[in-house]
Amino acid sequence: MISNQILQNTLDGLGSITHAEFCVTDTDGRTVVSTMRDKKNFEDVVADFVRSPADSQELAGCQFFKVFDEQSLEYVLAVTGSSENNYLVGKMAAFQLTGLLQAYKERFDKDNFIKNLLLDNLLLVDIYSRAKKLHLKTDLKRVVLIVEAGDRKDPGTIEMVRECLGLSGSREIVTAVDESSVVIVKELSDDGGAKEIDKCAAAIVAHLTKEGVKGCKVAYGTVVGEIKEVSRSYKEAKMALDVGKIFFSEKDIIPYNELGIGRLIYQLPLPLCRMFIQEIFDGRNPEEFDEETLTTIQKFFENSLNVSETSRQLFIHRNTLVYRLDKLQKSTNLDLRVFEDAITFKIALMVVEYMKYMEEQHY
Repeated sequence: MISNQILQNTLDGLGSITHAEFCVTDTDGRTVVSTMRDKKNFEDVVADFVRSPADSQELAGCQFFKVFDEQSLEYVLAVTGSSENNYLVGKMAAFQLTGLLQAYKERFDKDNFIKNLLLDNLLLVDIYSRAKKLHLKTDLKRVVLIVEAGDRKDPGTIEMVRECLGLSGSREIVTAVDESSVVIVKELSDDGGAKEIDKCAAAIVAHLTKEGVKGCKVAYGTVVGEIKEVSRSYKEAKMALDVGKIFFSEKDIIPYNELGIGRLIYQLPLPLCRMFIQEIFDGRNPEEFDEETLTTIQKFFENSLNVSETSRQLFIHRNTLVYRLDKLQKSTNLDLRVFEDAITFKIALMVVEYMKYMEEQHY
């Protein structure tokens, strides 16, 4: 079904070109949109016209036309004006409305198909048969991007994304699977890869930020070569979005293939995580460490366990840093200067972040 706003804009445009006046009614004669200065009641006239076998007819000083969606009567168009060509003008307007109906129906069918494709609700044979009917190529390179506009659950976000991409129905399909995010199935050029995807993601973030949307994040999965694999790219993008919130909160663009060990931790059951933390920290919560210790640990990891560089960036003497690391070793039995212990400690901190995030989601 075409939105009333689109219908009104179409009639306004036709009116400005032809200087005719238009009114679109439903099949019961109730006005849907109109450009006529004098409001008219067409209910009785339309009822007679709908029952007649004619596709067009002159009644009550207006030229009436039936507008079909395939074989189903969708609208009745009334045209009036001083021109002797009202029939020709009306015929052109009815043709325009029929084209709009077909375009919007195809867009709806395509949107419905993509949603079911993303959610794995289609059999393999249905994927290829429906893709063929919708004129979607099955062997193109595609990637799925998920756009989350912070805490904003505004239906207008999807239109902002379409506006940013400059869509004319070509290389991207934009839809919404849930209320909190927008999904983009993007077609890539033959040599397209991470650079093309990052450029698209950065443009979306910049556009939404300019429109006043804060905390926007874009996550994307891996590139797939078959339409049947699009759902896998969607699942990867969804995981990237979730993992990014936990371990990469400062980033606004999160690729699935850069999640690293965070992707593995995200798939761990919480009871196993609690057991691991209990063994490593003996029941102590790493968040209980004082600010100085936490800052030291963070800088030490950022500088790849380099004592000299870490002490320089912290503006402390090397021996002071060694003292802090020794103190941490006594309380945890982990020496961060030893690579194996450092890895264990780093993973433990990430597990704590994951547990905290999951617990917050349940409340």
